Order: sequence, then C-alpha cells, then structure tokens
Amino acid sequence: MLYLWVKALHVISIIAWMAGLLYLPRLFVYHCEAAPGSESSERFKVMERRLLRAIMNPAMIAAYVFGIAMIVMEPAWMKQGWMHAKLLFVLGLTATHMMMARWRKDFEADRNTRPQRFFRVWNEAPTLLMIGIVIFVIVKPF
Repeated sequence: MLYLWVKALHVISIIAWMAGLLYLPRLFVYHCEAAPGSESSERFKVMERRLLRAIMNPAMIAAYVFGIAMIVMEPAWMKQGWMHAKLLFVLGLTATHMMMARWRKDFEADRNTRPQRFFRVWNEAPTLLMIGIVIFVIVKPF
C-alpha cells in the first residue's frame, strides 16, 4: 500500500513540474514583447519567479524524492533498459529546468537577448521528453 501512495505522489509531482515546464517558456515568449522596465515586464518577472520557486522547484524535488523512493522499493527496475532510458530523459527535463531558471535570471536583470522564436522552440522540448518518458514507463520497449 505504501508503494501506491509513493507512486501517486510521484505522478502528482510530475504533473505539477510539467505544468511549470510548459508554462514558463510561454511566459518568456510574452515577456519578450514587453519593454524592459515596463509595468508588464515587471509583472512577468514576478510571475516567472513565483512559478519557478513556488511550483517548479518544489515539484521537481518531490518528483525526484518519490521517484528514488520507488526505485528503492523496486530495485530490480535498475537492471532494465527502459528505466535507464527514462532516467536519461529525466536528466533532460532537469537540464531544461535549469536552463529555464538561467533564462529567468536574464529576464529579471533585463539582459534577455533571445527572440520569441527561441522560447517557442524550447516550449516543445519538455513535451517531447515527456512523451519519451511515458512510452518507456508504459510500453517498456526494452
């Protein structure tokens, strides 16, 4: 029964983390349109900071904690290829998260030099990684 609770909390954490990973680059797209120092730019800074610190960071940490707990409960998974592939994609999500945190700091300091198109493209990366993760976990192709 404990395993099912841990699994449920892991899925909830992933949903919250993915929501942030999909929304933050969209905020960056809109933030690109705002003049530095403008009222809307300052509003975007607050939204981006709160999203990252209050939702994304705690959700990512919780996803890792509950994911590691599940591996401890089912150590045989670490011998399976699908788990290695999943963990590689999770590292990709984590790297994407860290890049977004860096980009947020650029916006906060009015140093962003990237165009909207850059953030529109990066908005798709978490989705592609998530699709891979779901396929590895559900289908277990290897």
